[in-house]
Amino acid sequence: MTTTREFIPVRIAVLTVSDTRSLDEDRSGQVLVDRIEAAGHVIAARTILRDERTEIADQLRAWVADPDIDVVISTGGTGLTGRDVTVEAHRDVYEKEIDAFGTVFTIVSMQKIGTSAVQSRATGGVAGGTYLFALPGSPGACKDAWDEILVKQLDYRHMPCNFVEIFPRLEEGQRRK
Repeated sequence: MTTTREFIPVRIAVLTVSDTRSLDEDRSGQVLVDRIEAAGHVIAARTILRDERTEIADQLRAWVADPDIDVVISTGGTGLTGRDVTVEAHRDVYEKEIDAFGTVFTIVSMQKIGTSAVQSRATGGVAGGTYLFALPGSPGACKDAWDEILVKQLDYRHMPCNFVEIFPRLEEGQRRK
């Protein structure tokens, strides 16, 4: 017997990491906002921070502690240059890394940009019952990550499994005595 699940909106914060962009110039962040809202989810917060590891990690921790935020998606700072510290900031916060997220993102990217996909360090993880994803700073990469991975995994109706259905269990290890 097939059951139909109801859509459950997820509350998502969007963080753009850039030394040069303002909200008005933030094409990648706007791509995410537009797609998140089109999918029926809620933009719970949005900001831009400079490429500073401590500031990024502090913002991620603040959003993880906010009960009105379920997911954080950052864009920018995932490359190989000296100023690219978003991945390190995310990993400073993660309790568990979602290793396959980066792998699947690379597979999706390979179909679009070929071997240039090796330069991305997209990552995902969980902390305090909140999902965190770090995406590259290009609008195309944000489209690819959302359209090919996140729109499905953040939809309770997606089968055979999705991130939303395990929200209640993300912190179960912390409840044990």
